[in-house]
Order: sequence, then C-alpha cells, then structure tokens
Amino acid sequence: MPSQDVVEPLSLRTPSAPSRQSLLALSWLNFFVSGVQTGFGPIAAAYLVIQGWSAKDIGFVLTLGAIASLASQAPGGELVDAARAKRLLVAAGVVTVAVSLLILCLWPIFPLVALAEIAQGITGGILGPAVVAISLGLVGRAGLPERLGRNQRFAAAGGVAVTLSIIAYSESSPWTRFAAVALAIPALVALKHIRAQEIDFGRASGAQSADADHPQRASRAALLRNRRLLVFAGSVALFQLASASVMPLVSGMLAHEGEHEAPLIAALIIVPQLLSGLLAPWVGRWAEQHGRKPLLLVGFAALPIRALLFALISNPLALIAIQLLDAITAAVLGVMTAVVIADVTQGTGRFNLAQGMFGTVTGVGASLSPALTGLIVDYFGPSGGFLTLAGEGLVALVVLAAFLPETKETDPIC
Repeated sequence: MPSQDVVEPLSLRTPSAPSRQSLLALSWLNFFVSGVQTGFGPIAAAYLVIQGWSAKDIGFVLTLGAIASLASQAPGGELVDAARAKRLLVAAGVVTVAVSLLILCLWPIFPLVALAEIAQGITGGILGPAVVAISLGLVGRAGLPERLGRNQRFAAAGGVAVTLSIIAYSESSPWTRFAAVALAIPALVALKHIRAQEIDFGRASGAQSADADHPQRASRAALLRNRRLLVFAGSVALFQLASASVMPLVSGMLAHEGEHEAPLIAALIIVPQLLSGLLAPWVGRWAEQHGRKPLLLVGFAALPIRALLFALISNPLALIAIQLLDAITAAVLGVMTAVVIADVTQGTGRFNLAQGMFGTVTGVGASLSPALTGLIVDYFGPSGGFLTLAGEGLVALVVLAAFLPETKETDPIC
C-alpha cells in the first residue's frame, strides 16, 4: 500500500468534503469485498459437502470460524480506533479472506480448512468495522446514514453477482469457485483510489471534530455505562436470537418436502438481497431527515410477522413473497446499526470499539439461536419453531420500543 496513509500529520490538514474519486472508490470497494466474502458461508459449506465432508466436520470448522469472529470483535474495534492507516487494515483483511478462500478451494483437508476458517473469522472484527470507519472519516456523522446506504447497495450487488455466477456455472466449470478469490484484486485497486488524506482520523473514531493528532477518548468502561448503547445491543441480540434461525428452519422444511429445493432456497436468499440493496440508500436518507427509531421499529417488526407467516403458509411462491420482509429488515439494520452506534458514542473516540463490543453481544445471540431453535423443533415441529421465533422477535421489538429513545441529534452519553 502507498505510504501516504501515515505521512501527513492530521494537525496540518483542514477536514473538507471528500472527493468524488474517494466516494466512488469506496462504493466499489464494498462491491468487491462483499464478493470475496460471499465465497464463505453457505457456498463454502456446499463445496465441502461435494468434497465428501461429513456434516459433523463441516459444522466443527464453521463453529471455529464463528468463535474466532466473536473473539476478534472487541480487539478489532480497538485496533481500528487506534490505527491511522485504516486502508492498510482493510487491505490486510481482504488479502486474508482471499488466501483463506484459496486454501479452501485448493486444499480442502481438515487442518488447512480449519485454519482458513479461523483466519477468515478473525477478519470479521477488522474488515467490516474498518470500512465503516473509513466511511465515517470521509463523510462525518451527518453524512453517514446515506453513505452506509450506498455501501450496502454495492455490497448487496457484489454478493448477488458472485452467488449467481457460482450457481450458474459451477457444474460446467470448476474454476468458478475462484471468482470470489479473484475479486480481491479489484478490491485492492478500489482501496488504493480512496485518498488517505481525506479520511479524518478523529472523525473516524467518533472523536470531537476539534481533536487533532491525539483525540481525547472516553474510558472503555464508559461504554459499559452508556445506557442507549446497552439497550440497543440487548435488543439486537434478542432479535438475532430469533432471526438467525429463520432461514435454516425454512431450508430444512423445504429439504423435507424435497420439491424444487435448491432453486427455491436460492431465490429465498437472492431476491431479498436485491431488494435490500435497492432500499438501503433510501433508508439512509430517510433516517437523516426523520430519525432512526421509526425505521428501526419497522425493521424489527418485520421479523415476527415473517416468522408467523412461515408457520402458517407453505406455498413456494408465497414463501418468496414472505421472505421479502427480510429485505426490509436487512436494509434497516444494515444501515442503522452503525448509524445508531455513531450517534450514541459521538465525542467518545470509541466508535469502533463500541462496534466491536456490539458485535460480540449480538453475535452471541446469533450463535445460540440454532441450538435453542433445534430443541424446540424436535419437540414441537417446524410450526412450533416458527411461532417461538415470532415470540422472540416480538420481545426484541418491545424492548426496542420501550427503552431506546430516538438517537438522532442528541447529546452523547459517555
């Protein structure tokens, strides 16, 4: 990476509006990074099945990756706050994910795949938060909602493009699995075109704009006393306790019925991604004009409605229509999560550490979800599972509605 990340002292610069080049490069960075990351997750699991892996071994390596991701959240956030060369952190994350994916493709043996999953998991606490920090450093808190909406639109497009290419050509060409790896190159090119001197160091960590080379930071313990941050993290953790099991439960139900399973599951994943990408910029603009909480309530409310409808309806086309509710949730939370954290940590200089702590808490909720839902489904069947998820989602909505105030243009609580 070029040395301009670290040369010019912040105190010698006057923060100004970012250039069109940097903003456009940031958009494409999100597109390509999302494409690289798409190589993991369900696609990686499906590839390991083709390689003859057992469900037990696949579950074990995926769990290792999830644990590594959880463990890296808070340290990664602390590192992003402290690092001036944030582009270098993103570059390291992109290369790590690409190399891990290359290992998965070329040497699908247990020790190497486990190492790749752990390495990829560790980037979860650095890569995503660093991209958000660059966005905040470029546009500031007032411009963050719309910027994150645009980020999510490009990220959704990148993920869908790679998913479709792998689904369409995986049988005819074994090289399609390397498509996600190859996208690391244009991702690094896009990153290089983000001008480092335009990323305000203090702004990128939520510090006061008057701070220069050494912005004042609140204590770490202050984040644990930040009531709005804790309420938001708790409500999203409850939300994830329900949300993380909806699609696996739908997939299991379709697999049991056995008809048009693969195309339908692909549609249930891809169609909401496309709609979410279209909605995200609008979500960002609306939130800056009218506030965060109304949109959060809509995004949260979509989950219990979706789970309840899944419990009552099994028609394939109807399932796709129901799953469109997930696009609303994804667009809202994809934009609003970082925006609300930026609101409630403004002036602390701990924005990225707060992102990491938030990710840890909500990741625990998502990790516990499959096990708890599986126990309920064993006793009460899929309908009982969906009804339970609807109830958990409703509790999350009530907590959010009752205890989280509007966070737009309020004084920071430290």
